[in-house]
Amino acid sequence: MASTALLLLGNVVILALFFIMFQGAANLIWVAYWLIVAALYSFVVWGFLGTIELNRRIKNAWAQIDVQLQKRNDLVPNLVETVKGYTKHEREIMDSVTKARASMVGAKTGSEKAKASGLLSGALGNLFAIAENYPQLKASENFKLLQEQLEGIESNIAFSRQFYNDSVMRYDQAVSGTNSLFAKMLGYKKGEFAYFEAPKEAKAVPKVKF
Repeated sequence: MASTALLLLGNVVILALFFIMFQGAANLIWVAYWLIVAALYSFVVWGFLGTIELNRRIKNAWAQIDVQLQKRNDLVPNLVETVKGYTKHEREIMDSVTKARASMVGAKTGSEKAKASGLLSGALGNLFAIAENYPQLKASENFKLLQEQLEGIESNIAFSRQFYNDSVMRYDQAVSGTNSLFAKMLGYKKGEFAYFEAPKEAKAVPKVKF
């Protein structure tokens, strides 16, 4: 990326110095000309590669979020079945978790996944809250294991979401500012990637501790 362009420019400068030493000052104009060409070339290389790298970083960050969301989706059915065995009168809570997971599975776009993920987090928070009323459920080894796994996943989602949003912010700043020319050539634009934000009604991440 930038290091490649700088290395190229450095090599050209060294060659130019040797050229001056052996050919004399009469060739300074040509040396200056090629230095300018090398500097412009390095700038273009840096601009294109830098812009592409910012775009790639966002896609990689999103892929990390997707992995965590899928892990959580895989655990939810087991959690629901475990809780059902101890809570016979909490159908509304169970239904909300099941529906939230279905929305998460059916989400296609980034904004849809962000909204569904927030709703699922909220539904899981409610489910863990009612577990306080069921001592036998809290004592279940299977429930404890699921609790620990989901807590870790929620933390990973929060971290990945922050990294992704930071990457989107830097990308938007670059393609609308310093790298705007290269972004236009590459077909990149500000607002191309949506921020991963939970809906207002599901801002709080559940803390699965008892």
